[in-house]
Amino acid sequence: MCKNKQQIILLFTTALIFLGFNSSACTNYLITKGASADGSVMISYNADSHVLYGELYHWPAGVWPKGTMMDVYEWDTGKYLGKIEQAHQTYNVIGNMNENQVSIGETTYGGKAELQHQPTATVDYGSLIYLGLQRAKSARDAIKIMTGLVARYGYYSEGESFSIADKNEAWILEMIGKGKFEKGAVWVARRIPDGYVSGHANQARITTFPLADGKTSITSKNIDKIYDPSVSTVYADDIISFARNHGWYKGKNKDFSFSDTYAPVDFEGARFCEIRVWTMFNDVKSGMDKYWDYAKGSIEHGKKLANGDKNVNGYATNRMPLWVKPDKKVTLQDMMHFMRNHLEGTELDMSKDVGAGPFHCPYRWRPLTWKVNGTEYLNERATATQQTGFTFVAQSRNWLPDAIGGIIWWGVDDASGTVYMPMYSSITKVPDNFKVGNGSMMKWSETSGFWIFNQVENFAYSAWDRIHPDIVKVQTKLENQFIEDIPAVDAGAKVLYAKNPKAAVEYLTTYSNSMASKTFKTWKNLYHFLFMKYMDGNIKTKRPLPKGYKYVTPTLKQPGYGEDWYKLIIDKTGDRFKEPQK
Repeated sequence: MCKNKQQIILLFTTALIFLGFNSSACTNYLITKGASADGSVMISYNADSHVLYGELYHWPAGVWPKGTMMDVYEWDTGKYLGKIEQAHQTYNVIGNMNENQVSIGETTYGGKAELQHQPTATVDYGSLIYLGLQRAKSARDAIKIMTGLVARYGYYSEGESFSIADKNEAWILEMIGKGKFEKGAVWVARRIPDGYVSGHANQARITTFPLADGKTSITSKNIDKIYDPSVSTVYADDIISFARNHGWYKGKNKDFSFSDTYAPVDFEGARFCEIRVWTMFNDVKSGMDKYWDYAKGSIEHGKKLANGDKNVNGYATNRMPLWVKPDKKVTLQDMMHFMRNHLEGTELDMSKDVGAGPFHCPYRWRPLTWKVNGTEYLNERATATQQTGFTFVAQSRNWLPDAIGGIIWWGVDDASGTVYMPMYSSITKVPDNFKVGNGSMMKWSETSGFWIFNQVENFAYSAWDRIHPDIVKVQTKLENQFIEDIPAVDAGAKVLYAKNPKAAVEYLTTYSNSMASKTFKTWKNLYHFLFMKYMDGNIKTKRPLPKGYKYVTPTLKQPGYGEDWYKLIIDKTGDRFKEPQK
């Protein structure tokens, strides 16, 4: 039996990890089993913050005496919020996935300012994620638990979208607190129809939803019915009345939109947030170009809603759908690819304009918006971004025992340069190179995976179109090898599991840790190689030692800048660098 003191220390330590963590730049994609190539359920998450140190969290399973209390700290600031009652039983959690194959991700959308940061609340969004994972047996269970916690203890954070998945289903739960008005939150959860995909990226996306009929749609008053497989929508019983009472909604109940009422989309909500959902939808579904103007920030407010009713609340009328049916099945590699998007193939591709520099880097240093002569301008906010702390694709597979079926493909730093490593969700030990406490945002560690990945990727930013392709070669080789190995690892674990489940978990723990160690060593060597090859703006290639030579220098290329950049220099400087005619 675990000790309560140990739980308090663990939560406090993890809270400190997120000191100053602003999650308002994250991306989630959700793939149902009917939409995936292998029948698994997948969700993905880029946890983006300039001060988030990427570590792989672990909560071991435990059994707790009745009446045990635990301390809760706000994940964004480390602020102590209060005590809540501990569950009798908690499950093993690795990162954002538990031993029951339940996974949870999030993106912050903010919403109405007066509803943010409920002053007397004890539970914030970060606590909800990891408390939900420690206590839930299924996605539906997690929704009941998370909404029950905020009803009992209040909701401290801003408006939040959660991705919640298990081995059979994927759900979106959107929530916003009641501010100083009342304790708790208003929320709505919708199951993604099987065969469809969805996403969210810091903009609330649930608009209208089926009103309670007691069968497919229920309210929180009947929350125990959530386990009925036919239920696909659940919402707070006062979700509409709360808005009416404060003058935020008028009209028919059937026209009520959660997002348009509590977090209306505006130019930035589309351009910085919805555009990241659009890129994934556009990859899997034809015809998404009709939403391109919306994704760029052109919001329409028509006089009528889609059903013909008057648009009395001024809702946006050209929004993207909450989910789409892909033209083809989505693979695990596709999900990794989605997380690495830089708006390639669009007019907003950041590698194509002058801000990309001579080496076509698809990144811009923050702030996100900036001014010149009093006029405000913006940088694009693509899915892949330099300030990612950690990123994952959680994969739940219902044809395997839970101890084997759950894999969180996990990596640190910028998704475009990371390696998604297979961490089975039942493992009982975190890899040393990625464990909590091995370095921090202001403490260097030579054995830290976060720091070696940042070394490689930050070096790549200096000459992107030369260095990044070398990174992709090694990244692809590792990820493909991991994916190819998984069937054999599963098979070995199944044989062990049939005789001794504990032995199977030990086997998977050893495997996951060894793959993390292999990745760290590979990336350490990669950094050494890249630095030698591209040092000082040169490109050097090792040559074989000719017979009779003691040593040989490498081949040397000095490609300088591309012609487009030299032309730009001339445009800006005229004849300043022109050589005299001979």
